[in-house]
Amino acid sequence: MVEVERVRYSDTSEREKIREMIKARKEKEKEKSSETESSVTNCPECGSRNLEQDYERAELVCSECGLVIDTDLVDEGPEWRAFDHDQRMKRSRVGAPMTYTIHDKGLSTMIDWRNRDSYGKSISSKNRAQLYRLRKWQRRIRVSNATERNLAFALSELDRMASALGLPRTVRETAAVVYRKAVDKNLIRGRSIEGVAAAALYAACRQCSVPRTLDEIGEVSRVSRKEIGRTYRFISRELSLKLMPTSPIDYVPRFCSGLKLKGEVQSKGVEILRQASEKELTSGRGPTGVAAAAIYIASILCGERRTQREVADVAGVTEVTIRNRYKELSEELDIEIIL
Repeated sequence: MVEVERVRYSDTSEREKIREMIKARKEKEKEKSSETESSVTNCPECGSRNLEQDYERAELVCSECGLVIDTDLVDEGPEWRAFDHDQRMKRSRVGAPMTYTIHDKGLSTMIDWRNRDSYGKSISSKNRAQLYRLRKWQRRIRVSNATERNLAFALSELDRMASALGLPRTVRETAAVVYRKAVDKNLIRGRSIEGVAAAALYAACRQCSVPRTLDEIGEVSRVSRKEIGRTYRFISRELSLKLMPTSPIDYVPRFCSGLKLKGEVQSKGVEILRQASEKELTSGRGPTGVAAAAIYIASILCGERRTQREVADVAGVTEVTIRNRYKELSEELDIEIIL
């Protein structure tokens, strides 16, 4: 009995030692990971956050002082190279990324409309009838209930309006997320799908600092400007969307490109608007009118004169608005304009 007790005692002591060793090893690994995480965020030598990952040398390098912070990096990218879009699509082993602009988030399968197999060979006429039936049932089962049918129609409408306005991909994704939140909170009932989709697109434009006016969205949608504004106010209140007022500076690049003005005029217009905002000349006034007046002044000062009619057509305001705003800006900012 004594020998058995000694053996048991020795077994328990060895187990405790092993457990302590495992704990110590885990603590060391945590310390190492915390050290690497802290070193990755900023440079320990100069404190800079401009770090570059050089995968050819497998090093993490500070772009300011050139210090090598970490070595033996693992390249998480593909092992193949592609020199054009076709090669990239052929060599890629995954599908398209998940997107909110499709009702099923792009996760379902799609049967191609071309009657060819994966090798590019044409499918025989014997199997084409079966493929036609598969396509038909695939389209049917992608939309299973009323909510998905609503989403499918609304998101296609969103994509149509965004394409007509020339909006980037980020705005489309944001608009789709806003519309999905409205569907989840049952805010669509009693309102038109087109109106809620247009309001979601307007909110997304303001969130992404790519502003479009209600008139511009009303032109590409099938809903009136008044209904879009009313639906937008309702959605922003129910979804607690905290959107700042649109700044006139956000409109300057688009108006300048529409007028075919140089970058010098654009930077001058932004400078005028910043001076005006410091003196609180932009508050209480329409951002498009103030931006158009600043561009009109900048075009005269930089020697690329545009008429008030041309600026008004691009900005979507009247000549009277530009005349009133540019007089206010020139008087308050002491800008001499020689007409």
